[in-house]
Amino acid sequence: MSHSHPIAHGSSLCARLCGAALLLWGLLLSSPLAAQPATGDWLLGQAVARAAIHHDAQRRELTIANGLISRTIRIAPNAATVGFDNLTTRETLLRAVAPEAEVEIDGRRYAIGGLVGQPNLAYLRPDWVEALTADAGAFQFERFETGAPVQRMAWTRARHASHSAWPPPGVSLTLWFVPPSGALPGVTVAVHYELYDGIPLLAKWITIHNRGTRSLRLNSFKSEILRVVETESQVDPSPEWQRPRLTVLTDFAFGGMSVASLHRAVFWTDDPAYTTQVNYALKTPCLLEVKPPLGPDVDIVAGAEFTGIRAFELVHDTDDRERQGLAMRRLYRLMAPWATENPLMLHLTSTDPEVVRTAIDQAADTGFEMVILSFGSGLNMEDVSPANLAKFKALREYATRKGIEFGGYSLLASRRISDDHDVINPTTGTTGGAIFGNSPCLNSTWGQDYFARLKTFIEETGFTVLEHDGSYPGDVCASTRHPGHRGLSDSQWTQYRRITEFYRWARERGMYLNVPDNYFLAGSNKTGMGYRETNWSLPREQQHVHARQNLFDGTWTKTPSMGWMFVPLVQYHGGGAAATLEPLREHLDDYEQHLANALGYGAQACYRGPRLYDSPETRAAVVKWVTWFKRYRDILESDVIHVRRADGRNLDAVLHVNPALPIKGLAMIYNPGDTPLTQDITLPLYYAGSSETALVAERDGTPVRLTLDRHDRITVRATVEARSHTWFVIR
Repeated sequence: MSHSHPIAHGSSLCARLCGAALLLWGLLLSSPLAAQPATGDWLLGQAVARAAIHHDAQRRELTIANGLISRTIRIAPNAATVGFDNLTTRETLLRAVAPEAEVEIDGRRYAIGGLVGQPNLAYLRPDWVEALTADAGAFQFERFETGAPVQRMAWTRARHASHSAWPPPGVSLTLWFVPPSGALPGVTVAVHYELYDGIPLLAKWITIHNRGTRSLRLNSFKSEILRVVETESQVDPSPEWQRPRLTVLTDFAFGGMSVASLHRAVFWTDDPAYTTQVNYALKTPCLLEVKPPLGPDVDIVAGAEFTGIRAFELVHDTDDRERQGLAMRRLYRLMAPWATENPLMLHLTSTDPEVVRTAIDQAADTGFEMVILSFGSGLNMEDVSPANLAKFKALREYATRKGIEFGGYSLLASRRISDDHDVINPTTGTTGGAIFGNSPCLNSTWGQDYFARLKTFIEETGFTVLEHDGSYPGDVCASTRHPGHRGLSDSQWTQYRRITEFYRWARERGMYLNVPDNYFLAGSNKTGMGYRETNWSLPREQQHVHARQNLFDGTWTKTPSMGWMFVPLVQYHGGGAAATLEPLREHLDDYEQHLANALGYGAQACYRGPRLYDSPETRAAVVKWVTWFKRYRDILESDVIHVRRADGRNLDAVLHVNPALPIKGLAMIYNPGDTPLTQDITLPLYYAGSSETALVAERDGTPVRLTLDRHDRITVRATVEARSHTWFVIR
C-alpha cells in the first residue's frame, strides 16, 4: 500500500496534508531524531535498524533513514537531495546539490528536480540550503508517496535457500515531478527510493509516464546524480583515484563474473563546476552518475511507461576488505535471494536415454539434487520438434519421479549465426569484432525466434534447470534491418531488455539459472566462481591448489552459493589421463579432494562426466561427502572469512561464520603438500558472534573451550595429513 501526498509550492500545505496519515501507518515520523545512529553491529544482526521516512514540516524536508544511513531531500521550492549520511561513522557523502535525475526527450534535456545557487560545491551549509532556488526549466516536484518495497520479480522457492524475506522489509518513497510550463503535456517522472531494514543500502530508479497523446523518444537518462565528497585530493593527474566508501551496483549488468567488471551503468566522473577542488585540471572523479552507456533511444508510446536502471547504493563504514566483502554478500542475499539456492549438480555428458537414466539413478542414490545435460552432450533446446520434445520430457519425468531436478545447456551469444542475424560492428559496418568475435543480435529475427523456441522447449518438457552459456555480454549492433531495434543507439538497451525479460520469466517459473555472467539482480542463480578453464587440464595435483585459490579469491564478494567450480571427471580441454578422474575408482583420493575442496567452501562444482561413481568404494566416498555437506549445510553456505590463501607450501584455511546458527563457525584447513603438516592457525571469530570463549572440536572429536584474545581470535593447532584436510566446528 502506498500513500500519496500533494505539495503546494511556497505554502505549508504539505505539513497540513502529510503528517497525520503517515504517522498512522508508522512510515512518516515528524521527529528531530530522524538521523540517529543505530547501536550495535548490523553485520552481526545486533543493530535495531528499522527503515522509516521522517518529515520535517518546518524545514520542508523528507529524510529516509534506518539508523545506518540517511538521505534527506528538500521538497521546496523544488526537490533535491541535501544530505546523504553514513550514520555509523557520522560522515556525510554529499558535498553539493544536483538534480535527482535527468532525461533527454525528443532531443531536449531536462533536469528532474534540483536546486541552484550553492556558492561553493566543496561542502553544503544549512543556511545555504535555505537560500537555494528552483530552476524554472527543470521538472518541478509535485507530490510524494510512501509505502513498502515491492518485489522486482516473483521468486518461487523451489529448492533449499536462505530464509530471507522477499521482498525485503523496509520503506519506499516516490517523488513525482511534472514538466516545466508548456513542455511535454501529460508526461510525469517518478523518482523511486527504497531503504531496507538492517543494512546501509538504498535503491533508486526512475519511471517515465506518458499520459499524453503522442509518442515520445527517450534519447537518454540519468537516474542518479550525486556530487559526492572526494576521498582524496590530488593536485596532479592521478593514474588511479581512490573511490568513496560507496559501492554502487545496478541491474544493468552483463559481460562478467566479478563485481569489478559490472559497472556498465555506474560512472565516477569529474565535476567541472566544482572549481574549488584541489586538482588543477578539475578532474577529481567526485560526481556519480547512473546511466546507460548508450541510449536507450527508445519510444514511449502514449499511455505507456518506461522503467530505468535500478541502482543499489551500499555505504561502507570501513576500508577493510573483509568487512566490505561481507556487506556486498549481504546485499546479494537480500536483493537476489535466489542466489542462495545451491544444489549439488552433475553435468552429464550424454543424452543417450540409458546413460541419462543411470546418471539420474546415481544422483538420487548419492544425495545429489540436479542433473544438467552439459555442453557436448547432444542436447539441442532449439529443436522443438515433437520427437525431441517427447524424448526430453520423458527423461525429465523420470528424474522427477526420482526426486532429481533436470535441465540442460544452451549456447546463446558466443557463436556465429549469419550476416543477416549477427550484430553489426558500427566501425566496420559488417559482422565481427563483437565481444566474443561474432555474436547473434538478440533482436534479429533469429534472436527473437531463439527465445521463443527456448520457452516452448522448457514449457513442453518441464525442464527446471537452464545453463545459459555465452549470455548477452553487452554487444551493440548497427544494423537497421533487425525487427527488434531501429539501429545502433537503441541496440544495447533493447537486447538487455530481451535477455532480462527472459530471465524474469524463468525466475517466476522457479527455474534454476546457471549463467556465466553476473545477472543476479536480473534473476540468475549462479555464475562461475572464477577460474581459467584450461587449468582443469593440468595434472590432478595442481588442480587442487588452483581450485582453493579460485575459491578463496571468488568468495570475497560472492557467497559460496553464487559461484560454481569444476571437476573434470572426463577430459575437458585436454591433459589426458593425468588430468581426469575417470576411471573414478583409480583416482579416488583426488576425487575426494575435489569434493572436499568445493563442499568445504560451501560451493558446488560442475561434476562433468557420464556418472558419479563406478564402484562401491567410489559410491561410498561420494555419499560420505554429500552426507557431510548436508549435515553442515547451513554453516557452510554462510559467509566465508578468509584466513590463509593456498600457496602450495603451508596449510591453507577458510572460516565459515554465522552468529544466528547453533554452530557459529566451521574452519576448513587443507594441506597441499606431500608430507603431514602441523601448524598454528589463527581464526578470527568476531563475525561468528563469539564473545569470551568458544567450544571448538576437530571433526567429531571432544570439544575444548578456548578463550578469545582481545581481537576476538582463537588459535588452533592443526595436524593435517599429506594432500588432505581437516575441519574444526565452533560453537
